[in-house]
Amino acid sequence: MQKLTEERRLIQETARRFTMERVLPVANRLDPEKGSIPRGLIDEMAALGYFGLLIPEEYGGLGLGAYEYCLVAEELSRGWMSVGSLIARGNGLIGALKALPPEKKAEYLPRMARGEFLGAFSLSESNAGSDISNISCRAVRVGDEWEITGNKYWCTFADEADFILVIARTGREIDAKARHRGLSAFMIEKPRGRLPDGVKGNVIPKIGYHGWTTWELAFDGCRVPAAKMVGEEGKAFYLATAGLETARAHTAARSIGLARGSLDDSIQYARERAQFGSPIGNFQAIRFKLADMATQIEAARALLYSVCEKIDEGHRCDTEAAMVKLFASEMSERVTSEGLQIHGGAGYTTHFAAERYWRDARLTKIFEGTSEIQRRIISDALLGKVSA
Repeated sequence: MQKLTEERRLIQETARRFTMERVLPVANRLDPEKGSIPRGLIDEMAALGYFGLLIPEEYGGLGLGAYEYCLVAEELSRGWMSVGSLIARGNGLIGALKALPPEKKAEYLPRMARGEFLGAFSLSESNAGSDISNISCRAVRVGDEWEITGNKYWCTFADEADFILVIARTGREIDAKARHRGLSAFMIEKPRGRLPDGVKGNVIPKIGYHGWTTWELAFDGCRVPAAKMVGEEGKAFYLATAGLETARAHTAARSIGLARGSLDDSIQYARERAQFGSPIGNFQAIRFKLADMATQIEAARALLYSVCEKIDEGHRCDTEAAMVKLFASEMSERVTSEGLQIHGGAGYTTHFAAERYWRDARLTKIFEGTSEIQRRIISDALLGKVSA
């Protein structure tokens, strides 16, 4: 395993300082009131290059790898997971946008790297979550345009994004033997602060992941120029799954960041909170909790670095990516729950960030593939797929 190089340490330290000085105070102020991530903070992130970490240098990005991407994501998520997730609105769509022709890459990717062209991803539906081949939202060709009709769910940042990448079915019939065929991707450009023409939406009420809104979208004859199709018609399944290894490593990094925030706060609280005439950090019950929390975080981070190295070296590691996503997200829920327990009654209030880490950690077991999906991937690799 490669060591954390000096360049990587500098990236990590810069992200850590930015988080503690800029992100954490904003999170502590806005998360309890379900406020939005300020545009000024997004601009600061752009100036640091965080939306272009994975974008090649020829397009104005930093040209770095999954390792550096996850270093930054962990640090940002230690402050506010929503901010650690926001960087995927540039980097996380690279897998799909690789299918753009060269002239379109030259037009879009530099703007994305500068934080001027951030996207939302509209994939899921009420009956198509992990089973994306079950997508029913349809796009029909009408002259030089495509008309999209149908409902989408779980589209975060749909309002504030500069474009929405939508996956819709263009095939006339669903092939029962190859349901993943017939899906196509479309880039819908739009003004910030509103949904595209022909699209209505309702905000989904969430228990966490505040800082931005998540939408249920209704496409009602939304027109998209034919030139805005991304990649080949009928092959968007492969675009949607491109980069899943990096996406799952990113989720693991966010999980670790949340757990570390909980540990840091718990250590401080254990030193300051006194009961029975002594700081609670002197009690073995609390000390052992903290020891277990720190050990689990370190184990998850070691696995994450190993997976990132495989990704950056070009090795296929879908099983290992599933493992780190599973391990880190499950770990994060346990650790943040223990952190809340250490805070006692205070942890069940919004006066402390302990409950925020706990609420957000619970989501990491669901998005980017549930823990159950990760276990299926891993078990299929060990035993082979179950025949139909």
